[in-house]
Parts: sequence; structure tokens; C-alpha cells
Amino acid sequence: MIRLGTTGPSMSRFGIGAMSFSGAYGSATEEQCHAVLDLCREAGVTHIDTANLYGKGRSEQIIGAWLADREGARDEMVIATKAGNTGDPERRFNNDPDYLERCLDDSLTRLGVDHVDLFYVHRYDATHAIEDVAGTLSRLIESGKTRAVGLSEVAPSTVRRATTVCPIAAVQSEYSLATRAPELGLVQTCRDIGAALVAFSPVGRSFLTSAPFTPSQAATFNFTKANPRFTEPNYSANIAITDRFRALADEMGEPAAALAIAWVMSRGDHILPIPGTRRPEHLRELIRGTEINLTESDLARIETVLPVGWAHGDRYSYAQWLGPERYS
Repeated sequence: MIRLGTTGPSMSRFGIGAMSFSGAYGSATEEQCHAVLDLCREAGVTHIDTANLYGKGRSEQIIGAWLADREGARDEMVIATKAGNTGDPERRFNNDPDYLERCLDDSLTRLGVDHVDLFYVHRYDATHAIEDVAGTLSRLIESGKTRAVGLSEVAPSTVRRATTVCPIAAVQSEYSLATRAPELGLVQTCRDIGAALVAFSPVGRSFLTSAPFTPSQAATFNFTKANPRFTEPNYSANIAITDRFRALADEMGEPAAALAIAWVMSRGDHILPIPGTRRPEHLRELIRGTEINLTESDLARIETVLPVGWAHGDRYSYAQWLGPERYS
């Protein structure tokens, strides 16, 4: 278990990322998504992460329908959602106080709850001082609409500035064997302030699984079709390199995805992976990663096959980099 910040609710050290419920990586029926959530509940996975942007609210609606249909589920689950990444090309990011509160109100309606447990600023809007944004988040806690607050895709310095105004319970960032930038200060900052580092895409958007996206699959998904790591010649290079990781997982008798999850969780007790999936059978592989205790020898073998900087291509395209903060 992990606690959200120093005073927030406790939850499992593994969560489910619900962007997949929106069809981002292939169509997903409500029935499929509910089967994933049912398995989460059965396995003791208590953290569900979503956002108003995912399917323009569809992910939240699917979760809300599931909560309404399962007696006691709301009390067992820690629900996180996000706002501030508008999806509007006229104004991509908006951290205005009234906008964030209105988005949260709309999320509560779609989820069918009177509060969430964690509310993130999905992307920091630099037209506002981060201290002012943190003040907005503090007022949302006071309103009772969220129990804790967080930031997503921000630099360590931004996190530290925000904490001077409001306790930041969680910081969300991409973190995996394929993306290790958080080790340049974010992992340490979260530990120092007592925040959870919530790691999205912990299996490298499929590269660190036994069945990575094929070129034809990658070409159909809005994110991967323009992403440098999934376009040639980088795609073929990344597949060849991660074949070594799949071979190592086979030698260890584990699914590749489980090994990738175990590695992320080995980086610190405050780190919480939130992989996404539409399939219960894949979720079982991911949950298996929470049961693996990697030895120093295991970690060394993983580092040998996937050394720091192995991935070909940037993690985002130029357009995808609009919003996330880079740091070093």
C-alpha cells in the first residue's frame, strides 16, 4: 500500500490507467472495461486513474457506470482524474481557477460521485504562476470536491514551488525502462516531499511486453502513428533491442510486462505504476509484476539488455512535446 502524500488516502501500489477505456489504443466496449475493473477489485487494485480528456469524458462515464453497478465499490476505490489539457487547438492548456473547478464538477457528474480522491492539473499552463495554480488546488481541497491534488508532466522545480502553497500528494510522469528522465530529479523530489510518483506507460507503450504493437497497429493509433519511437527506422531498432528483454523475461519465466512493472516498482517505495489495458488477461500479466521481488543480480541483467538511453527516437514528437516540461 501507498499513501497519497502525508495525509491522503491509502491505496494499492499499483493502479489501472483508464485512457485505454477511451479507445486510444483500439476500441473498447463498456463490458470489456468493466471486466478489467472487476479483476482490479478482485485483485485488490484500488487506484483508478482517468481524465476528462480521455474520450471526451467517456472513460469517466464508463467508470461511473461501473461504480454505480457494484455495491461498495466506491468506498473501496481511490479515484483520480485530471483537467487542464483541453484538447482545444485554440487553447490547449487552461489552468484558470473557474475552468479547473468547472471541469472537476463535470467529472464528478460523469463519475457519479460527490468527490474524487485525487485531482491533477493534467498540463501546467505557464501563463499562470505555479503558486497561483497551487492556490486553486488548495481551494478545491477545501471545497471537499477532492481529497488530494497532484501535478502531471512537470519539472522537479515546479513541484517544489507548488508545495510552498499546497501539499502535492502525487506527481504523474511517464517512467519506465524506456523513459528514465524522472531519475534526473523527479524521483528524488517526490520522495523528498512525501509525494507518490505515479508512473504512466510503465511498459513503454507496448515495447516492454511480449506482444508489442505491430507497424500496422501503431499506424492506426493517434499517438503512436506520429511518435518517433514507432516510426521507421526507430521502430525496427526498438523492436530488435527489446527482443533481448523479452528473451530475458522468458529465461526468468515471467511475462515481459510483469518484469517491466517489477522494475518500475523497484525504483522506490513511493513509485506507483498505472499501466492501461482493455483485456483482463493482460491485466493479470501486469499484476504479476507486483509479486516479483527483483534481486540485485536480476536488476543487473535487466540493465545489461536495456541500458540507459537504449531507445531510438524521442518519447514525444514536436507536437506531443507541447505541454510537458523538460528538465535536466
